[in-house]
Amino acid sequence: MVLLAAEHAGHRVIDGERVSQAVAALGDGETVRARALLFAVLGDRTRLMILTCIKAAGPISVTDIAAATGINDTTVSQTLRYLRAGQIVAAERDGRVIRYRLASDAVAALLACP
Repeated sequence: MVLLAAEHAGHRVIDGERVSQAVAALGDGETVRARALLFAVLGDRTRLMILTCIKAAGPISVTDIAAATGINDTTVSQTLRYLRAGQIVAAERDGRVIRYRLASDAVAALLACP
């Protein structure tokens, strides 16, 4: 027997076990919200290009990302600031140069998809 939460009680169920598995996979509302934000980050062409370069090249500087993508340094820098705030990338200081790397294994896994 499958017990459904009150918000699901009005729905017809064909296979209760599959419904239980689906509900468990959704997790709580915060988990779904976090996943949606992650996909929103990847849904922007500029952010996706920058993250792809970081994944491919390891720790890489703003200037090198700009050279690889053709995006101006200011835009790359501002985008990286946004990605740092979201804990998607992390910065490493190498003397006077700051290099960026992926801070999230989840993002790395999604970037590996064709």
